[in-house]
Amino acid sequence: MLEQRFSIPQDEAFRRLNDSLSFDQRLWEYDVAQSEAHARMLARQGIIPAGDSDAILAALGRVRAELSEGSFPFAAGDEDIHMAVERRVTELAPEAGGRLHTARSRNDQVVTDVAMFVRDVARSSQSRAADLASTLVGVAEAHLDWPLPGYTHLQRAQPVYLSHHLLAYAWMLLRDARRFAQVAEGVSDLPLGAGALAGVNFDTDREFVAAELGFSGVVENSIDAVSNRDSLLDYLSAASTCATHLSRLGAEIVMWSSSEFGFAQVSDAWASSSSIMPQKKNPDAAELLRGKAPRVWGHLAALQGVIHGLPLTYNKDLQEDKEHLFDAVDTLALMLVAADGMVASLSFDRARLEAAAADEMLAATDVADLLVKRGMAFRSAHGVVARLVREAVSLGCTLSELRDDRVVELSEGRLDAAALRSVLADGAWLESKVSRGGTSLASVRVQLQHVKTALAGARE
Repeated sequence: MLEQRFSIPQDEAFRRLNDSLSFDQRLWEYDVAQSEAHARMLARQGIIPAGDSDAILAALGRVRAELSEGSFPFAAGDEDIHMAVERRVTELAPEAGGRLHTARSRNDQVVTDVAMFVRDVARSSQSRAADLASTLVGVAEAHLDWPLPGYTHLQRAQPVYLSHHLLAYAWMLLRDARRFAQVAEGVSDLPLGAGALAGVNFDTDREFVAAELGFSGVVENSIDAVSNRDSLLDYLSAASTCATHLSRLGAEIVMWSSSEFGFAQVSDAWASSSSIMPQKKNPDAAELLRGKAPRVWGHLAALQGVIHGLPLTYNKDLQEDKEHLFDAVDTLALMLVAADGMVASLSFDRARLEAAAADEMLAATDVADLLVKRGMAFRSAHGVVARLVREAVSLGCTLSELRDDRVVELSEGRLDAAALRSVLADGAWLESKVSRGGTSLASVRVQLQHVKTALAGARE
């Protein structure tokens, strides 16, 4: 389309290396929208005749319809979506179309398209993260008083309610939603109008274009405008953290659904079979939440690598921003939708959960706290309980099965067997966690009220 200063055509390998149409055509809606706003501004400022603006807008309307319907006539020389749109406008309105690119450069045009895209996908990711958080809240409410062993170092540590454990992921997803909201809010200034790097030679009205395209202001420095990719890094950072949360959720579902744990079962809709072992039901969706997370992180690291050594302003390296962004957006969107469906359809085995949570060793801290309430320093109480545990392990019995005299002896007379067995009574150590944010039912009910309030805010 453009008349070139070069005497020989581009090498085919370079042309393929240079072209970005195969992936940046997904920006077409943003490119058409900003071209419409730009054309209106040019006429409003008297930079081009009003009749030319009308012709450009009519051509852009035709382009929008063609791209929407899939009938747009891409040409062999279309290097990217921006040149494809301008070429087609010029075909439809030959004289006027040639004026569309007045007072702008592909440098500020590209970064504006991407900024608009990031703003939209950040809002979409915010919504999907909030949806998953809402699903987790619903599943937590449905399993409010189901006990579950809590773990540290993958060793049974203290019992919790399943609702409390699931709400931990809800809070993670709500933080993700807030991060995505901050990304969207951060894309508030319009880059368009910066030209190639130094501004343009026309009295443009950038504030008008900003208002037309939903920006609250304009980028004040033209050099910063064309070289800035902070919003992409911000999105990829938020996406990486969200993917990490989904990976952890997937890892627990994989463990919970194993025969060794037997706590939960993934719906058939989210599982796969084996090619050779017909008895297998593999939690592949949960495994892929783990497997795809590093892919998202990799895009963040790769884009940081692209940008970190670039001198100002525009360098062709920046064309590498889009594939990293697009793949991360698509990967995370699929992960969030899959996680939502899988979590909503999980089934839990209450008997298996209760049996695992009934392990008396999980109440060791509660026994120590009882001694503290009776005046013993916590470190001393910790030692006493450690002796009780060691005795039970050596005898192959539970704590409540220890002989009465040994309980008194090992506790230095501070604890009797009746008091020990009272602490170990079914459910007692679950309901003892009365602190705010703890796992007692009263605390979990308060937490549910707070998470629902936070969820409503995350959807605003």
